[in-house]
Amino acid sequence: MIEDRDYFVVDPIEGCYLNDIFDEAKPIYVEIGSGKGEFISRYPQSHTNWNFIGMEMSEKRIRNCLKKLSVEQNPNVRLVRKFVDASIKNLFRPQSVSGVYIQHPDPWPKRRHHRRRLIQQDFLNSLAEIMLSDATVQISTDHAEYAAWIVEEFLNNPHYLSIQDDPIQMQPNLDEHISTWFELEQKKSGHMPHFMLFKRI
Repeated sequence: MIEDRDYFVVDPIEGCYLNDIFDEAKPIYVEIGSGKGEFISRYPQSHTNWNFIGMEMSEKRIRNCLKKLSVEQNPNVRLVRKFVDASIKNLFRPQSVSGVYIQHPDPWPKRRHHRRRLIQQDFLNSLAEIMLSDATVQISTDHAEYAAWIVEEFLNNPHYLSIQDDPIQMQPNLDEHISTWFELEQKKSGHMPHFMLFKRI
């Protein structure tokens, strides 16, 4: 019997690419920060011709994701316990990722902590190295100031453009919207999500 953790959780191996963890070659999509696993467990079920890698640094969150995954329903999903930063370019083959999803990244709202934000130029440059031309990055956040920061960082980077006429939308922008636990909790407090969608050029 396959243990779910053994099936889904992959440890990065230095010198090897995460592209190779699937037996069947399909387009690869990456979720950065899988939280409690709502998106990584449900969205891939509607996109069985794609492979998905969920990246999460918290062991507790990995366990939460595993509770929602099954070998039968999610054969195209793997989880990687890894802190994501500009070193992501070392984990995937160049120009091999078809899309990236980032749901509610930590906004680090205090000015002195802004340097800890994921969306920075060094990270965007690294992400661009592993993405295919026309691949997309979808981001959502309930933090208005961080949404403005994200847009500015992307539009100041030569590798991306906004697919949306107004870069920040208040309505979901994917073919299937998966509300995460965090999104629902924030809505209860009156914090509405902002949705952004960028293309690698």
